[in-house]
Amino acid sequence: MLNKTKQILKRKGYRLFTRPYELNIVAYRSKYVRSNRFDDEIHVFYKNHIGQWLYHIFPATTDPGQYWLDNPMHPQGTAFLKTGQYLDAYAMGLHRGIYEALVQIDEVTVIRNYDRSGIFNWFESGFADKGRFGINVHRAKETGSAKTIDSYSAGCLVFANTSDFDFFMKLTSIHRELYGNSFTLTLVDFRDERRRKLSTAAWASILTSSVAAIGQRLFKKNDYEII
Repeated sequence: MLNKTKQILKRKGYRLFTRPYELNIVAYRSKYVRSNRFDDEIHVFYKNHIGQWLYHIFPATTDPGQYWLDNPMHPQGTAFLKTGQYLDAYAMGLHRGIYEALVQIDEVTVIRNYDRSGIFNWFESGFADKGRFGINVHRAKETGSAKTIDSYSAGCLVFANTSDFDFFMKLTSIHRELYGNSFTLTLVDFRDERRRKLSTAAWASILTSSVAAIGQRLFKKNDYEII
């Protein structure tokens, strides 16, 4: 998975952090389109003090829960973070003034307008809104694991498991001690990657067919001239 993620970052022109314990935080939006499930992932990877890459994958959500889809706080709809890389847009701080998490400190882009039935067909459609909306990275339950998102996320990225989140915050503390209280968040859509692969495969198939057809024509022409 490390090589795949690094390839995605490189292809998109995104930053890759390579200093010891400098965190790369990459969220993957799921290929599934139903709401209210922790079916996304947050990937955190970094080099240790001897230059080895360490890679962690945590179940999470990058989408709001059904509660906030049905009861939006914003007149133009509940926020979905737009795919992209948000450089230095996050810092360690208090989520809702209660517990330490990663909180938004710079502008991000969200997409509003959605199907309230909870079927997310295309995250990039709708109204793009840029600003500071409190799109934080935090946990769901105070202890244990949550099965459904419900009101835990109104657009934030939320860890399903509290122990996973606690471990993540220990990593952020090390990063902050070494490099300051500034973090970059990257969001990738699994379905974007699947569409890209299908498109690449389709073009490769067309190219192969075209080359084969040209070869057949040339072979017939040469065969005719030899006879």
